[in-house]
Amino acid sequence: MEKIVIGIDISAKTLDICIKKCGSYSFNVIANEAKAIKVFFKIFQEPKSEIIVSMENTGRYNWELYQVLEYFNFKVFVLNPLHLKKSIGLIRGKNDKIDAKRICEFTEKHEKELIEWKPCSDNIKKIKVLFSERNSKIKLRASLLKQRHLYSQLESIGYDSKFLKMNKKEIEILEKHIDFLENEIEQLIDNDSDLYSKKQCIQSIPGVGKVLSWMIIAKTEGFTKINNPRKLACYAGVVPFGYQSGTSIKFKPKLSYYADKSLKTVLHMAAMRAVRLENDLKIYYHRKISDGKNKMAVLNAVRNKIIHRIFAIIRTGKLYEKNYNNSLFLS
Repeated sequence: MEKIVIGIDISAKTLDICIKKCGSYSFNVIANEAKAIKVFFKIFQEPKSEIIVSMENTGRYNWELYQVLEYFNFKVFVLNPLHLKKSIGLIRGKNDKIDAKRICEFTEKHEKELIEWKPCSDNIKKIKVLFSERNSKIKLRASLLKQRHLYSQLESIGYDSKFLKMNKKEIEILEKHIDFLENEIEQLIDNDSDLYSKKQCIQSIPGVGKVLSWMIIAKTEGFTKINNPRKLACYAGVVPFGYQSGTSIKFKPKLSYYADKSLKTVLHMAAMRAVRLENDLKIYYHRKISDGKNKMAVLNAVRNKIIHRIFAIIRTGKLYEKNYNNSLFLS
């Protein structure tokens, strides 16, 4: 069977496409719109060809491609941009055409190691879009709050109170938008019996609130994309890794910089709440602190334990029970 590898470099308005067929390359540029993408891929509906489509994960700019590729019987890979960048080595110069070719070559070389992309449910898609919009609004709100301390410097020219008033109005509008987005997320989950039961299980764990439960559901795509607690712990950046070279270079295991920072932050807040509530995690935390362990290291272990508890109760389908099988949790 003939193999055709298609590498796509995505930007906001256009898609630069590299096609490798029979050892030769060809290039196209099309609009990043569902209609144009559908017309382009219709050419490759050949029953005797294996079509492999590969692209980087660029967030919302991928959505038009996802929407179309669901309806084609292609093998699709969505690459981590950092993975691609680190694998290339030393390079000089770049443009969209070269990037598309590099994606094509990388996919052909590492195809057996890559995880194939599968479309998620409509509800998960909507939750992801809403979460992305919520995060952007929260960043804007944080930026506006930081500006407030600068307004005192404008008192001498009489603009401090005016700017502060404008700032408060903008924050009020953003908070209304955030409330709307959160209500939409909550309704989508509550109207889906499977997601609702998973949310209830997750929130039964001490310290875990609604935002973390939503985020876990979105990141794991309802525990279908990531179904292993160790993978999610690694993804969230709560797993320490060692660093050693020969006999002279050896460092203590430490957390990797490569992680989903937003998930890590929400997990940290959950861990902080958990060690203040009456439960086995609080007992574990204080026992380790009394043994002389570093507080942040123990708190990171609590974050890891929360992830493992989430997957444990999802596997059993039961709500969290305080001090259940305590001998395992306190090890």
